Amino acid sequence: MLYPNNSADKLGFTEIKELIRANCLSTMGQDMVDKIQVMINFDLISKFLHQAHEFKSILQSDEALPISSFYDIKTLANKARLEGAFLSEEEFFQIQASLTTVFAVIGYFNQRQGVYPNLEALFEHLPVEKAILKKINQVIDAKGRIRPDASRELMDITSGIARAEQDARKRIDQIFKQASANNWTADGSLTIRDGRLCIPLLAENKRKLKGFVHDESASGQTVYIEPEEVFSLNNLIRDLEFERRREIIKILTALTAELRPYVPLLLSYHSLLTKLDFVRAKALFAIQIEAEMPKVVNEAKFRLLNARHPLLFLNFKKEQKQVVPLNVSVDEGTRIIVVSGPNAGGKSVCMKTVGLLQIMAQAGLLIPAAADSVVGVFKQMFVDIGDDQSIESDLSTYSAHLSKMKKFVEDGNGKTLILIDEFGTGTDPQFGGPIAEAVLEALNNKKVRGMVTTHYSNLKIFASNSEGIENASMLFNNTEMQPLYILEVGKPGSSYAFEIAQKIGLPQNVLNLAKNKISAGQKKVDSLLVDLEREKKEIFDTKQKLDKQQRRVNTLLAENEELKTFLDENRKNLLREAKQEAKSIILNANKLVENTIAEIKSSNADKEVTKNLRENLNNEIKKNTVKPEAPKKQPIQDEEIKAGDWVKLIDGDTTGQVMEVIKDNVVIAMGDLRTVVKKKRVERVSKASVPKEIRRSNNQTGDLANFSPEIDVRGMRTEDALHSIEKLFDRALMMGFGNLKIIHGKGDGILRKMIRQYLKKYDQVERMEDEHPDRGGDGITYVHLK
Repeated sequence: MLYPNNSADKLGFTEIKELIRANCLSTMGQDMVDKIQVMINFDLISKFLHQAHEFKSILQSDEALPISSFYDIKTLANKARLEGAFLSEEEFFQIQASLTTVFAVIGYFNQRQGVYPNLEALFEHLPVEKAILKKINQVIDAKGRIRPDASRELMDITSGIARAEQDARKRIDQIFKQASANNWTADGSLTIRDGRLCIPLLAENKRKLKGFVHDESASGQTVYIEPEEVFSLNNLIRDLEFERRREIIKILTALTAELRPYVPLLLSYHSLLTKLDFVRAKALFAIQIEAEMPKVVNEAKFRLLNARHPLLFLNFKKEQKQVVPLNVSVDEGTRIIVVSGPNAGGKSVCMKTVGLLQIMAQAGLLIPAAADSVVGVFKQMFVDIGDDQSIESDLSTYSAHLSKMKKFVEDGNGKTLILIDEFGTGTDPQFGGPIAEAVLEALNNKKVRGMVTTHYSNLKIFASNSEGIENASMLFNNTEMQPLYILEVGKPGSSYAFEIAQKIGLPQNVLNLAKNKISAGQKKVDSLLVDLEREKKEIFDTKQKLDKQQRRVNTLLAENEELKTFLDENRKNLLREAKQEAKSIILNANKLVENTIAEIKSSNADKEVTKNLRENLNNEIKKNTVKPEAPKKQPIQDEEIKAGDWVKLIDGDTTGQVMEVIKDNVVIAMGDLRTVVKKKRVERVSKASVPKEIRRSNNQTGDLANFSPEIDVRGMRTEDALHSIEKLFDRALMMGFGNLKIIHGKGDGILRKMIRQYLKKYDQVERMEDEHPDRGGDGITYVHLK
């Protein structure tokens, strides 16, 4: 799978395993980490990745998994398997603690059935045999000691020992008081010698007390005697203790025999604990390197987005630096990428990142790349990095490279990933270049995938003229003479040899001499590459500015379209209401006229009655007559409009609230809509004259005076916190705020990471930074908007 055998070391995979190993709780988990291998089985890779992803979700978003004890119960189960053998109190305690953990874990997942299907599969069909735990609990207490009531005989023996100890102590206290009264004792109190309680006597009085001399002082003036009566009692205690030990062994042997039928189940429990420890360690490491689960496909290809080298990421994290992310893809169309560019520009790191992340993914590890990255499955990975010269094999550096090229060309195929650093170096460039080109052509013909780094111009030319091979370069700021560590696919890069030499300080006369020694054609090619790179950088910067402006234009167009729709809808509503009101007026007028005529007839056209009826008719006509509007007053230009004022369009009845004043323009909020108009097109109105519906609509969306660009998400679940931040972010963009303040607290830093990772996907975010250490430090994030 991996060739040569030290490829994992050269790519840094061995270091990755050591970092994962440090997260294990048990030696069994560490042993599993040591056995991590690169897999080629698509289903296994997918299963292991999903397990790590689910455990990562538990660590970040769910209650803590009840994992407290991990012991090697496999060894204990194998010991219990032997007839006549018995487990000690400590060993039973380890089984007891481990089973408690197993049952708690199974209960945890049963409560979340279907949420973590790949982790649930670890204990699928595994029974919860609590009878084992019940039998152990009857004999072993919570502190790992045998219970005094484990058997009737043990209780009797324990009681006998307690009585004998009490009698012995009582008797020796009496003898000690009597000896002290007779002034036989030396200074001091009762003391222990050879495990026995003794009385310190002056040497001249040792024959005045019958007993056994256990020791004497260094000067010989004090002897330590165990009285004869107490000696007999202590011997009795010793005999009882031996008897107690025999009874305990008898109990433990019986308990072991009861446990023996469950040995296969204990081994299954051991396997579950080991796998959980292993997956937990992988998930913890994924959080440390901010890794995600990529999409896995059963094809020989990959597409890495915002990928970072995990070891470089951890080192930079300590120094509070940021790793420049890598974006690269290899598929059927672009099989091999030839990376060129200046020394120390990041070519090797770029290639090692691709190799290491591919190995990690095929080993079932989450990778530090965007979640929409794609990782395929390669049957073989061939690596040529570094100097492999060998004194024992009589191989030079170049010979070692050629040996690998022979292997690559012979065994490579469409499911092989190759990584070659400094392709063709180690010999005369006049010959090394053509050989490297021939090898590259042979590899391309065999449809292998991979990445190579080089400085050879002939390889750059060959790549540009060959189907399936693509040039790429590491960008370089030739103004400041600094590498940008950005991979750009599509064109070769210059080595910037003369520019770097000049910056380092090589004498100008030496540089001129060197320039005169290269061909005119090579000079033109290198100069052209430098100019192309400079122009590409300028185009890239201009494109970013245009994209930003285009996004702004699209936003304004969408707002105008919404405003037009809003106004058209209002116009339709007003017309509909006006027509309905006119219809009602006409109906009422007809009724009034008919009634008036009827009353005139009934009064025989009496003058007084007719006069009154006519006045009523005229009053009704005046009531429904629309008065001509007074000419609109021009707004007073001296009356300054400011944010928070209510204004009305002069050429319409649209009313809104001023959000911001920008030179001769004002930004007006009308409910959820925002529009920009000239100052001279609006006039200020009183808040009371604004309809309640419009005021309420503006209040609901939050006017500028009440909006605060600060949010406190401490104590929230991750999903709730991100939802609240998203709402605040949208309103801030809509109102044109320049920055946000998010208070998330410190804790383990997980919420802070999730928030920052979530906000990175927005183009409107320019940068994020911590608050000043005196005012909260990394417990608060400032988000600066473009």
